[in-house]
Amino acid sequence: MPSMAIAAAVVSKSKPLARSKKIWIDLDNSPHVPFFRPILEELRNKGHDVFVTARDAYQVPELLKYYGVSAQLIGRHHGKHKLLKALGTCTRAVALAAKVRKFRPDISVCHGSRGCLLASALLGIPNVTLIDYEFTQKIPAIRPTWFIVPSVLVTHGLTFAGSKVLEYPGIKEDVYLQGFQPDQSLRQRLGISSDALLVTIRPPATEAHYHNPESEILFNEAVLRFLDIADARIVLLPRNKRQEAQLQSAWREVIASGKVVIPDHVEDGLNLIWNSDLVVSGGGTMNREAAAMGVPVYSIFRGTIGAVDRYLAEQGRLSLVQSVEEVQTKIKAIRREKSAKPLATDFPALAAIVQNLENILGGNHFPDRLLQD
Repeated sequence: MPSMAIAAAVVSKSKPLARSKKIWIDLDNSPHVPFFRPILEELRNKGHDVFVTARDAYQVPELLKYYGVSAQLIGRHHGKHKLLKALGTCTRAVALAAKVRKFRPDISVCHGSRGCLLASALLGIPNVTLIDYEFTQKIPAIRPTWFIVPSVLVTHGLTFAGSKVLEYPGIKEDVYLQGFQPDQSLRQRLGISSDALLVTIRPPATEAHYHNPESEILFNEAVLRFLDIADARIVLLPRNKRQEAQLQSAWREVIASGKVVIPDHVEDGLNLIWNSDLVVSGGGTMNREAAAMGVPVYSIFRGTIGAVDRYLAEQGRLSLVQSVEEVQTKIKAIRREKSAKPLATDFPALAAIVQNLENILGGNHFPDRLLQD
């Protein structure tokens, strides 16, 4: 595929589109639900017809219900075996293509969904992929028509051969921070005293292709560290039912004692972070959510560090923990003052992403085509 030019600036505002467009959005993973919810609402408010599909993986179905997002569940997670992952992606892509074909979308939009990208190629639909981590696995010989990425990825000199690139300011998590209202009843709901040091810990994604087993060692060390602090309470957030069962077994006694809590229902991740004194996480989204909210956060992710996390670490908004020793020396067990005021509302990321999508739809950036009946 020939390389296309990079448009390395947020596109300017365009004229209203002559007609509404059909947009297919695919939600492949848990963080995609809160991220895309305000985007699809804005697109619908602008008169576009938005069709949403989702993968039955991690906590996607529960989050769809929690946030009131209507979506067609297609496909599931196939574990950490690479061959099964590849077969699962292909199977899901075929199922997506069969379902989406009837909708006849003008474009597809996703946040790194390989099933969506492959299905779009099968149907000849121009694809817009948003990413904020540059080291995810790619599908050989298939590239999105457009990438939309945080500006920091472009300023770090990354290239995207075969695709055009647009930017948005800030980070992905800014998109759904706008309008966040903290719920101060969460501690009471989880049975945690207001006087306790609340530590939220997210285990690493052990089934992800980028997983490094060192993260599991750091995770266990972090839990043990706070078990030794008398007034600390730990909230563990498993990524799926399989991991929850493993955690329930590994930490059975401290869970029974109430020292460690695993919520028995979906909680708003932003609200849980806001109510925490600090966050320790083996995954990118919760780390960046905490950084965006100004909550002390410590990353135990031991895969290749992406440009966004390096940027946040350089700003002092995220601490990278790289060894067992640093679990003890870097992570500060300190209570923090919490403001009951809503967060600032001047997050331009949402408006920029929606405007970029509208400009793509209205700018003749791809050839006209019709899906064949």
